[in-house]
Amino acid sequence: MRFNAIRKRFPNITQRVLTAQLRELEQDGFVLRAVYAGAPPKVEYSLTERGWSLDSVITTLKSWGDAHVPPSEK
Repeated sequence: MRFNAIRKRFPNITQRVLTAQLRELEQDGFVLRAVYAGAPPKVEYSLTERGWSLDSVITTLKSWGDAHVPPSEK
């Protein structure tokens, strides 16, 4: 995904925080950052094999969280 596409999926995150998180995820080997030449350069992010290995864990955590959100916050 491109940076702005990620940002649209998380509208409450600031550009600064998203950039920092993507850099950290890249350093930890969960996200791959691909830069394509052009004017302006095109940057895309994708999950690595290590990142995909967390899919079932994240899905389970989301299901748990959805089930435990207080009724007033749904």
